[in-house]
Amino acid sequence: MTDEKSAPRPLAPVPACGEPRADALRRLLAILDRLRAPDGCPWDLKQTVASLAPSVVEEAHELVEAVESGDDDGTVEETGDALMALLLLCRIAEDEGRFSAADAARAVADKLIRRHPHVFGDATAKDEQHVLKNWERIKADERRAQESDASALAGVPRAMPALQRAQRIGAKAVAAGFRWSTPEGALAKVEEELGELRRAAAAGDRERLEAELGDLLMAAAFLGNYFELDPERAMRGALKRFEARFRAMESELGPGAREASLAAWMEAWARAKAAE
Repeated sequence: MTDEKSAPRPLAPVPACGEPRADALRRLLAILDRLRAPDGCPWDLKQTVASLAPSVVEEAHELVEAVESGDDDGTVEETGDALMALLLLCRIAEDEGRFSAADAARAVADKLIRRHPHVFGDATAKDEQHVLKNWERIKADERRAQESDASALAGVPRAMPALQRAQRIGAKAVAAGFRWSTPEGALAKVEEELGELRRAAAAGDRERLEAELGDLLMAAAFLGNYFELDPERAMRGALKRFEARFRAMESELGPGAREASLAAWMEAWARAKAAE
């Protein structure tokens, strides 16, 4: 933010190279450089890589919400916010002498070339599943070369939302060959876990009940891989529908909603669901 008493200082001209994407990125980088200059924005100057990291996560969630809403204008805005957060984090790291946006761009460019030998090399890939299998194999080779975790399940951040992480773990297990031959096998596993949950509930064993609930949720997340469905997105959709229905029930039942019987709630639920 600028001092109300000072005159605004325009951004110095950024030479154009004629490629729209590059020109737009060069302008954004120039703005971030200006914000991080000694006489730039006090808030931006105070940030560190650690303090800005949560903003990257927040902007990513806002981007996903915009994409799922089907709002292109909102998606453009949120994509820009996410891009800005990433580039600002890189600029802060550069000021700290750690790495730069150029380092990050070179690293991911080299990785993309290395992991797409069917595009940039002489390998072949007959379909999407073959591409994913090769991708995971190349990643495992890279980890072995670096003497890091070479498990097929490596590389899934523990900080990811649990349902999303379960889907990614499941996808990696499937790519490694641990898979049912048909979706029916995965669906049967969900039914098996539901049965075990019922038995744990009947036994009144709280510790076992928690474990079986976790197994059921994980089996459901794994099932999504067989139908090419994202369980995290499916859950967001379910929550959106539930919230809309619940608010409709509250509106119908009025001030006495808290004292209403379960039967009254369920009748209102049926009407709210039918009205969608």
